[in-house]
Amino acid sequence: MVKIKLPDGSVLEAEPGRRIVDVIPRNSGLVAVVDGGLVGLTAVIEPSFKTIEILDFNSDEGRMVYWHTTSHVLAHAVKRLYPNVKLGVGPPIEKGFYYDFDTGGKAFTPEDLKEIKVEMEKIIGENIPLERKELEREEAIELFEELGEVYKVELLKEMSDDIVTVYEQGDFVDLCKGPHLPSTGYVKYFELLSVSSSYWRGDERNPVMQRIYGISFPEKSMLEDYLRQLEEARRRDHRRLGAQLDLFSMPSEAIGPGLVLWHPKGALVRKIIEDFLREIHLKNGYQLVYTPHIAYGTLWEVSGHLNYYRDLMYFFEKEGISHVVKPMNCPFHILIYKSKTRSYRDLPIRYFELGTVYRYERSGTLHGLMRVRGFTQDDAHIFCTREQLEEEVVGVLDLMEQVLSAFGFEEYEVELSTWEPGEAEKYMGSPEIWEQAERALKNALKRKGYSFKVIPGEAAFYGPKIDVKLIDAIGRRWQCTTIQVDFNLPERFNVTYIDREGKEKTVAMVHRTLLGSIERFFGILVEHYAGDFPLWLAPVQVRIIPVSDRYRDYAYKVYKVLASNGVRVEVDESSAALGYKIRKGELDKIPYLLVVGRREEKNSTVSIRKRRIGDLGSKTLNDFLEMIKDEVKPRIKSR
Repeated sequence: MVKIKLPDGSVLEAEPGRRIVDVIPRNSGLVAVVDGGLVGLTAVIEPSFKTIEILDFNSDEGRMVYWHTTSHVLAHAVKRLYPNVKLGVGPPIEKGFYYDFDTGGKAFTPEDLKEIKVEMEKIIGENIPLERKELEREEAIELFEELGEVYKVELLKEMSDDIVTVYEQGDFVDLCKGPHLPSTGYVKYFELLSVSSSYWRGDERNPVMQRIYGISFPEKSMLEDYLRQLEEARRRDHRRLGAQLDLFSMPSEAIGPGLVLWHPKGALVRKIIEDFLREIHLKNGYQLVYTPHIAYGTLWEVSGHLNYYRDLMYFFEKEGISHVVKPMNCPFHILIYKSKTRSYRDLPIRYFELGTVYRYERSGTLHGLMRVRGFTQDDAHIFCTREQLEEEVVGVLDLMEQVLSAFGFEEYEVELSTWEPGEAEKYMGSPEIWEQAERALKNALKRKGYSFKVIPGEAAFYGPKIDVKLIDAIGRRWQCTTIQVDFNLPERFNVTYIDREGKEKTVAMVHRTLLGSIERFFGILVEHYAGDFPLWLAPVQVRIIPVSDRYRDYAYKVYKVLASNGVRVEVDESSAALGYKIRKGELDKIPYLLVVGRREEKNSTVSIRKRRIGDLGSKTLNDFLEMIKDEVKPRIKSR
């Protein structure tokens, strides 16, 4: 008998030879983990199985399988309605799924999506089994050639596997590793969200595909909650708010896609963020550095970036010498470290730079400030001994808490990406170095009291890493902080120090960013606050509104006092009615509106209106300044 653990923690026993789905209670799970590997519920229980664990929608794996199967239902529906459409790929993504279709130039309309949704509902109602089949690769190529699925054939011809898997779903077949739900009837509630154009495999030289995005859930309330969140996300879209609040623009037709023009208000917010970062890093033992935007191509040969990032890099040639626009800051920081001999007494050394880099991201992947081609990283590199590694990681986590809390983020999800010891040939460095580095990262996370998810095999070839995802005001997760141990660059550049015995040793090197890209973090901030920045970040903190032109002089007296006390203030000089001015201040998301008229001028006061709260009455300027003194500073907390 084989034991099966259900999602509720209960355990049942089953005889080998039966399918998992026929043994477990109906609707108790979506997919199974068998001896560490993911399999569909239609898998037959083998006598050799040691453990079977059933996963439901509450697990990452369960959600991915649910969404992946729904993408197959979508593709099935499209093929029924448009038989000549060619299939691309249809993976699950972080939230939901998409499928790419070559429609021969047709653009799917909202009406088309409604028709496709109705057909999907029919397919779900038919409860069609998804059957996994193994084929020889050449046999699969022949199958998809007969079906006219040229993109599936292209993928198959690039595969090295002799045996591949396909999933049959009634009269529909797709190339897929799976696993999948047992049948289409397992999908309950779904919505098709949008359609966009994308290049096949993200390459603008390839045909244009129509990409349909969707989402699905096992419960109606879950779908309704998600759609509400989606509507709230649209309301908070940083691209719309960036234009409305005059923060930035991205005129791609004039300067190229993925490049940002910072308008005065946006530039001021960015300066406030950057000044805060420099100050807090200096207080925490970092040294500021600046590095150039270009370098000889040979530098990137030594670093290895030419081998791994060539497609993302910008090249040009001058005087017969190849130059590169920098995609990373790390080689420059290494050269600063190597400018003289270092002793163990010098370590740790922490270099910090707000370094602007440029990467050629594919046009189809660009998205407002969230994915750009030119961006600035809050980049730092720590050079230390292996023995200092754990303490340095704790220090980075401490600093991360201070920085993120100042911007209003106090909830995180943490992941630790580790290597696969059984595949040591894929990684750089000895097993003992990997074990020491991973132990240092784990111990640092435990010392900080973080719960974290270990992801085996997801480390880069050059070292393990910690990824921290902050959670925003509407529950979305954003990858920002990364702490990466690197064995590769110290080896390539021979980055060393002299130890206590006078011997030369290789340093332990840590790459880390806290916010990641300033551009992307700015977009996250805009959406987190829906443009209502806290007072310390607001580009205009106070707007003074004279009730009529005769009180303009008094308005400017107030202006001078506030400006001389460091308040970012402006006067509304328009001739509009008072109600309109107040409404405009609300739409411009100004934190404080100070209304001044006859009574305020006579009493040397201001009438205060706080955004989202309303009237706070009249106060003297000194009382007002005292009232906001704590709001004009970032509030730093540590866990």
